[in-house]
Amino acid sequence: MVNEDTPIMRTSPARTAKMMAIMLGICISGGGIFFGLWDYWISEAPPIVAIMSEAVEQELGSFTGSLLTVDLVFVESADFRDFSFNEVLGEPGANPTINAQVGDKIVFNVVSEGISFHSFGVTAEESGTEGIFPGSEIGTAMNPLTNGQSGTSEFIPPSEGTYYYLCTVPGHREQGMVGEIIVGAAGQEESAVEPTGTVHDFTLDFYESDDFLTFAFSAVPGTEGANPEIRVTAGDEVNISSTNQGISFHSFAIVRDPANFNSIMWDSAIGSANIPLTGGQSGQVNFVADTPGTYYYICTVPGHALQGMQGTFIVE
Repeated sequence: MVNEDTPIMRTSPARTAKMMAIMLGICISGGGIFFGLWDYWISEAPPIVAIMSEAVEQELGSFTGSLLTVDLVFVESADFRDFSFNEVLGEPGANPTINAQVGDKIVFNVVSEGISFHSFGVTAEESGTEGIFPGSEIGTAMNPLTNGQSGTSEFIPPSEGTYYYLCTVPGHREQGMVGEIIVGAAGQEESAVEPTGTVHDFTLDFYESDDFLTFAFSAVPGTEGANPEIRVTAGDEVNISSTNQGISFHSFAIVRDPANFNSIMWDSAIGSANIPLTGGQSGQVNFVADTPGTYYYICTVPGHALQGMQGTFIVE
């Protein structure tokens, strides 16, 4: 005879505890994955924003000027509160301003070195991520770049004004990942002139401050004689010699735009960012400055011009 008062055990307390531990582990793991990809879950713009963005037609200009190459890297602060390009916000070189003229073609080489997802574009809008110019996009908010990925895009300014390059993932612009493109009127190119027969010799050595935070030509940064202004007449022959008096790597060139170390004039380079002069090494270059204008001599190692290693080279 069965005693109906005897409890029937469907499981044991130990098995129940084990099951609860497994369920808790699944919940914690799922939550970790979800919040670890939070940047992705919120990256898709609301439908109305997408509709409005498609409705905004942006027209590019025609390529009638110079070719400018700009290298940009997505950078994040240690606490992921601030985003920027090339350097952490507040550091020299963060979100560099790009100077161009109407009709110039700006080629962007962009690399993602952060943990968050990022995408790129150019707009004339002062806020938000609408009005991205066609051809300037690298990735999208829905299909962004991940760590180590890169891309290339182009932008030809159609008119004078201020444009903005930015991360197009919603919210990242507001966190600091935006820089300015200042576009001026298209200038008339000066015609090259015949050689004058006059020869100039200049020595522009590389110098560094004691703390290596600032660089200059011809003298220690901040002292008399640093980064001297050079003036020649159009058609003059110019000989330049440079010796690396410091420890860092350096290279030399005369450029049209000091923010763009690829806008080199007259094959005036001594070394390059990839093959720079090391401490104690020297180099020389010879050319005819045949086109009037205001140019700049710089160290073409990225960032060094921003740290002070640039001067004015005027061809009258």
